[in-house]
Amino acid sequence: MSAGSTFVTVTDTRPVILITGGTGNLGRSIARALGPDYRIVALDRMAHDADIPVFEFDIRSDASVELALYRFRDMFGERIASVIHLIAFFDFSGEDDPRYQSVNVEGTRRLLSSLQRFDVGQFVYASTMLVHAPCSPGERIDERQPIDPRWAYPKSKAAAEEVVRAEHGKIPYVILRLAGVYDERTMVPTVANQIARIYEREFQSYFYSGSTLVGQSMLHREDMVDAFRRAVERRAELPLETAILIGEPDAIGYDALQDKLGYHLHGKDDWPTLRLPKFLAAAGAWMQGRLEPLIPDVIDQGEEPFIRPFMVGMADDHYALDIRRARDLLGWEPRHRLTDELPRLIATLKADPADWYDANRVAPPAWFGEAAGAGKNAELLRVQRKTRLKTEHGASRWAHFVNIGLGTWLLTQPALIDVSEPLLRRSEMALGVALIVCAVLALSWRALWARWLCAGIGAVVMAVPFVFSTANATAYLSDTLVGALIFGFAVCTKPEPGPSAVAALTGPSVPLGWSYNPSAWTQRLPIIVLALIGLYVSRYLAGYQLGYISEIWDPFFAGSPSDPQNGTEEIITSSVSKAWPVSDAAVGGYAYLLEILTGIVGSRMRWRTMPWLVVLFGLMIAPLGITSIVFIIIQPVIIGTWSTIALIGAAAVLVQIPYSLDELLATLQFMRRRIKAGRNWLRVLLFGDTDEVPESEADQPFQDEFDRSPGAVLKSMIGGGVSLPWALALSALIGLFLLFTRLTLGAEGNMADADHVIGALVLTVISIAAAEVARPARYLNVLLGCTLFITPFVFEASLVGTLASIAAGAALILLSVCRTPIRERYGNWNPY
Repeated sequence: MSAGSTFVTVTDTRPVILITGGTGNLGRSIARALGPDYRIVALDRMAHDADIPVFEFDIRSDASVELALYRFRDMFGERIASVIHLIAFFDFSGEDDPRYQSVNVEGTRRLLSSLQRFDVGQFVYASTMLVHAPCSPGERIDERQPIDPRWAYPKSKAAAEEVVRAEHGKIPYVILRLAGVYDERTMVPTVANQIARIYEREFQSYFYSGSTLVGQSMLHREDMVDAFRRAVERRAELPLETAILIGEPDAIGYDALQDKLGYHLHGKDDWPTLRLPKFLAAAGAWMQGRLEPLIPDVIDQGEEPFIRPFMVGMADDHYALDIRRARDLLGWEPRHRLTDELPRLIATLKADPADWYDANRVAPPAWFGEAAGAGKNAELLRVQRKTRLKTEHGASRWAHFVNIGLGTWLLTQPALIDVSEPLLRRSEMALGVALIVCAVLALSWRALWARWLCAGIGAVVMAVPFVFSTANATAYLSDTLVGALIFGFAVCTKPEPGPSAVAALTGPSVPLGWSYNPSAWTQRLPIIVLALIGLYVSRYLAGYQLGYISEIWDPFFAGSPSDPQNGTEEIITSSVSKAWPVSDAAVGGYAYLLEILTGIVGSRMRWRTMPWLVVLFGLMIAPLGITSIVFIIIQPVIIGTWSTIALIGAAAVLVQIPYSLDELLATLQFMRRRIKAGRNWLRVLLFGDTDEVPESEADQPFQDEFDRSPGAVLKSMIGGGVSLPWALALSALIGLFLLFTRLTLGAEGNMADADHVIGALVLTVISIAAAEVARPARYLNVLLGCTLFITPFVFEASLVGTLASIAAGAALILLSVCRTPIRERYGNWNPY
């Protein structure tokens, strides 16, 4: 016995009630209700800080059951007014488990066998209404309904009922078949998870695989306790063998319950429920269950999904109860109704969401942990986020109306400008219809995902004219412009699309240990301006490649003597350019346009609110930079001439590179901190997170970065995180000198090509090293300097060329090892 003998009073003549599982959740409630009139004794696996006598036992062991009952008899005698058997194994996997047999079935048999040596007035077995075959909406189940359980748990309870009927011996019994038990704080898993899905606005909450009219009877904890109390009190009046259904007679339909939950949780009268075909729902549940262990869900932090394939087959099961026998035999009537109790249930959830999720054993959304980590109340944060979303979305709703208009523009454009290509005509019209639909959906602040669909449509619209190589210059101009506008109106407006509530409402604007914000507008504008230069250059070149203009301006470089084209025209019609299946210049313009748009998306905290976008933005610049460097290298080496305009575009890309690296580094540092703090890396990448607030930013009011003099703003734009100290500047001049040794030294052949390639690589290294966070990259020029010592002796070079190469190499090495000043601070990156 776990509890001490202080529980025993010799003069206490009240009848004894023995409760198996008496220290559990339901057992405690029943014990408290019966306590004033009976002596309550519990049999359980552990005492659980019980305030009643508890005899510890293992119901799976004959010896353990016998020993516990021997000790009970020694202390309380052989007479037991009622045995209430609550112990049972339960899980919601749907799979069979050996414990269903060993605990529920054989455990009941073992208990009844041992009780035969006692004078037991009644055996009360807690079963479930799910042992019955379900009925249809509009019908009710009574005790005569066939026994036809649908899954492992009720099957074990039905088998245990058979054991009770077969082996109760001289002991009268009553089987109480209970509906789903709930109270203000806890409820059965199906309802708890349904509430959680709607509370979190999960996509799954809008789908159901069965009839939306079906439901299940519920049973409030107080009504359940009352039924047990009445069964015990009327033990002498009840039939010797009986089964009674206990539950609320009405079962609210799934769709009606959805609507009520939507109203109480979000003030939304109608929560739409779409019926999903069973085969599709089962396949989705199976796939989710298989993928979950491999790829932790970004919402549930790797918890197994609640919905299992076996549930799909029971989605049409309806359990409404005929409780006439409970009225007749027990005088019992439920005093509670789920529909009336819902406001209190939802109030409990909102008052302390974390406690509610823990009490109901529902995997909490990841932002609960994030809110706790930020020292915020999860429900308060959710409400604040909702309020801000609605306010900002209402102020920007005009943008989605504009996108609806742009959809009509696309729909009518083929006829208005006479687009002749059939695929392009159909594509523009289809994209127009899709945009109208998605933009209408985006009018709701809840449908943030529709904004990304609109942005995706805009990205496709920008691409279709050159993918289909249209001969219509107006179509090319219109589609690229309209596509960019669609993208911009969709996701470049407020509210910032995607961040979690915690990321959007908490955390700093300046990364930990940094002296400035790398996502500030003054940091992004240089990249956007340089991308605009690249865009105009690329569109101009694409116009020639696609046949919209007849000539290209180039003031410096001519083509080959046998070709009337100038250098630029010859390069963009060379075999290198024609190797692309579409216009390579148009592809470049498309990439620049996406770079501009993604540079605009997001707030000044996007280094931590939209990490995926920052990574994409940084990686987008890399292929443009590589392509530009390669293009510079191959112009004189392979094609044999130059392009002034292409050099301008390449220079713009090179200058872009250093301005993009600091934001990327800040995001990677932030990701590392959050992963070390135990956050799910995929969720942080996709939805952002809060971060430690630097002391310098604590309690500081927001300051608009443009609320300064124009000179200060311009200085911040040009210099923030980027600098070109004298050593790097001189190295850049050496790179430029090597790039043009054909003109400055009259170099020819392989030697000229080698100088040209090395010069281009030197400038690339300088471009990267101009970013203070990437300053160590300058050491790569040491290798290039060493290469300059070798090339004059490998390739044919003049004496002047040889001396110049050696001098340039020596200067490059010396300048590369010089330490240069770092003006800003970059957290734990400072030592590098």
